[in-house]
Amino acid sequence: MNLSPKTRSQVRAAVDYGGLAVFLIAYVISRDLVQATWWLVAGSAAALVLGFAVERRVAPMPLIAGGAALLFGSLTLVFQDPRFIKIKPTIMNLLFGLVLLGGLALKRNPLRLLMGEALHMSEAVWKVFTLRYGIFFLCVAVLNEFVWRTQPDGIWVVFRFPGLILLTLAFSLSQTPLIMRGMREVEPETSSGDTPN
Repeated sequence: MNLSPKTRSQVRAAVDYGGLAVFLIAYVISRDLVQATWWLVAGSAAALVLGFAVERRVAPMPLIAGGAALLFGSLTLVFQDPRFIKIKPTIMNLLFGLVLLGGLALKRNPLRLLMGEALHMSEAVWKVFTLRYGIFFLCVAVLNEFVWRTQPDGIWVVFRFPGLILLTLAFSLSQTPLIMRGMREVEPETSSGDTPN
């Protein structure tokens, strides 16, 4: 299917955030987390189907996020217990953080494997970049636990979306100086590698 870059970006946004947006709207209307979860599950499933129909594939991160939404959403509906959907961000961010930090401990860099083609940075900066994201994900997991355990459902829903998206965006933007430094450092390495002996 030949689509313009703008249309493709709109489809990807729908895949990434469609389920959460529907969840927020459903909660505002119903004021019931379990009822809103029906819409989260349906919206996440529809978003994954849309992404596959348009691009004939689903990127790994939307697939993981959508699959987790379906899993924890289904548990919420089966047991009629909203705690399952509330702990989803905790578990997912905890897993992401542990994978990144564990990868570094094992001399691997999962974030570089995921983003290496998009970002060309020095090895030292990749390590710092991955360390920061690993710590960030662990902090988000703790923050989610604090919010859902101490705040009303309405506050948690807004924290979940768009709050966590905005928080992640702000953190990502704060890493721009590090990324620029890493790109500057890799230029001499590339140049020296291209120079014949």
